[in-house]
Amino acid sequence: MSSPETPAPPTAVAELSPLALVYGEAFTRLPQDLYIPPDALEVFLEAFEGPLDLLLYLIRKQNIDILDIPVADITRQYMRYVELMKSVQLELAAEYLVMAAMLAEIKSRMLLPRPEHAEAEEDDPRAELIRRLQEYERFKTAAEDIDKLPRVGRDLHVPLLPAPEARVRTLLPEVSLDELLHAMAEVLHRADMFESHQITPEALSTRERMSDVLDRLRSTRGFVPFASLFRLEEGRLGVVVTFLAILELIKESLVELVQNEAFAPIHVRTRVIHEPV
Repeated sequence: MSSPETPAPPTAVAELSPLALVYGEAFTRLPQDLYIPPDALEVFLEAFEGPLDLLLYLIRKQNIDILDIPVADITRQYMRYVELMKSVQLELAAEYLVMAAMLAEIKSRMLLPRPEHAEAEEDDPRAELIRRLQEYERFKTAAEDIDKLPRVGRDLHVPLLPAPEARVRTLLPEVSLDELLHAMAEVLHRADMFESHQITPEALSTRERMSDVLDRLRSTRGFVPFASLFRLEEGRLGVVVTFLAILELIKESLVELVQNEAFAPIHVRTRVIHEPV
């Protein structure tokens, strides 16, 4: 069997792995004149939010029933932590010292003999401490449960997308039949007031008048007043033929009647087919 390899001396290992790099220069040995203060680096592994938090930590660590606290053991461990914090030069809050005095008082009261007729629950010196610990534990548990809930920005991220471009379409009021008949009556009244000197009236065609109305609407490319589509010089017959032509165009969905508001003048335009949004 071959003999095991001889491990390299510590100096050789130190030369292979530099301790630090300063301005690109590797240092494999500590300088002889290097001074490190004793309190240059302090590491705290446990952080407590107060004396009750420290007591609750000690109780949970040893699985002690909170209703039956061994005050002597807990006081001893609590004072060890207080002395440890003093040794690392940590400035103690006054409440830690107050809790230490409270534990010492409870410990001394429990060492005193109690009357036989006194109830244990009434004279238990730990009752106030247990009540405060139970209340603190409820709030601490609730805070831990709330912290486990998903948070927006930590666990959940809401995507922000630009809103699609919306096209606003004005909904115009519908033209009622009564308003249409009222407008027709006004046109007939104006036709009666027009003096016609025609001797032989020309034959009028509804289809031809439909084409004339469509041509006029398409040439204007907009709204045309309802009354302007009639030729008063044609008399009643021309008015009736034009009105029938407009009704036929509405029936065939070629034109539509529009009002800006109720009881406003009626306008006619070619029907607009709205594209689906």
